[in-house]
Amino acid sequence: MSRWRDIKQGKVEEQTEIMNEDNSSETPCAPILSRIKAFITDTFLITTPILYIVIYLIMGSGETFSQYRIEGWGLIIGIHFLIILAFWLKTGQTPGMKAYGLKLIHNTKEKLPFFSLLLRYFILLISIISIFGLFTVYFRKDNKTFQDIFSNTIIIEYDS
Repeated sequence: MSRWRDIKQGKVEEQTEIMNEDNSSETPCAPILSRIKAFITDTFLITTPILYIVIYLIMGSGETFSQYRIEGWGLIIGIHFLIILAFWLKTGQTPGMKAYGLKLIHNTKEKLPFFSLLLRYFILLISIISIFGLFTVYFRKDNKTFQDIFSNTIIIEYDS
């Protein structure tokens, strides 16, 4: 509250977006370590319970799951997709992202478009499976990942 008051009274200037040479606004990406921590947190909070529910409650046992792997993983990915998409559409943050002060935004709009989120999720799956997409962040100066580039989204540090 005092930060807003200081800005209002002119004691502190508002933070503005960084401008490039071509006058396009470029928001800096969140650090890769914070994004990895948020991903691991989401894995334990969201994916692990889904795994146990699908394997033991829906399919009955690990043996049945091993016999019907494609159907089991299809259920896991489908449920995970719906939960993650709901978090992204509602707040732009998953629980892990919220824990580490990160937020998913679109490059040009305030509201995250459904198609961009759909594309981001499936490119994320492809980049995890292929491993190639996971290392693009180390070859780029702006720290954008493979899914950030193709879905026009970016994960930023966010003070709530």
